[in-house]
Amino acid sequence: MILPNKLNITNQLELNKTEEKISKQKAKQMFESGDINRIEVGSFAGLAQIHAYLFGDIYDFAGKLREVNIAKGNFRFAPLMYLPQSLKHISAMPQSTFEEIIEKYVEMNIAHPFREGNGRATRIWLDLMLKSEINRVIDWNAVDKAEYLSAMERSVVKDLEIKHLLRAALTDQVNDRELFMKGIDISYYYEGYSEFKVEDL
Repeated sequence: MILPNKLNITNQLELNKTEEKISKQKAKQMFESGDINRIEVGSFAGLAQIHAYLFGDIYDFAGKLREVNIAKGNFRFAPLMYLPQSLKHISAMPQSTFEEIIEKYVEMNIAHPFREGNGRATRIWLDLMLKSEINRVIDWNAVDKAEYLSAMERSVVKDLEIKHLLRAALTDQVNDRELFMKGIDISYYYEGYSEFKVEDL
């Protein structure tokens, strides 16, 4: 099913390509304009701000709670009826240590509040928490795609693996432009988008 979009694109491949290009341009703009520093850190409201920023030119639902139940493979994300309470709970979770931040990130992944683009928005949200609380970010270039995806899949039951994987990739280059841009490319690559490089847009 092709998601209804503001550009009236009806071809899935074309939509994927256009979505990647526009939202990567927006990610670049978010960093370069300093808008990223105005995002509320660690709350669902902040995540919604990121999502709306990235995808607002493409989808009407950008930054808004999904209105359908969604699943990936055999895993069903938080049911719609529990989503508002779940997000309230996640926003209130502590975020003062690396462990707490990853636990919060895992819970937000299980909630999967948006119709599309959850992973890409939530990884930026995660880095903002790490930067704000422990003055670190993740060098996503150092995180293998297959290892990351399987650790995230298992994090629903046990989060030790994802904590181990992400801890090993921490860096203190929190304001490094190149690191951020490469991180966006890797984040999109995890989701199967690798047509464009942020720096070329």
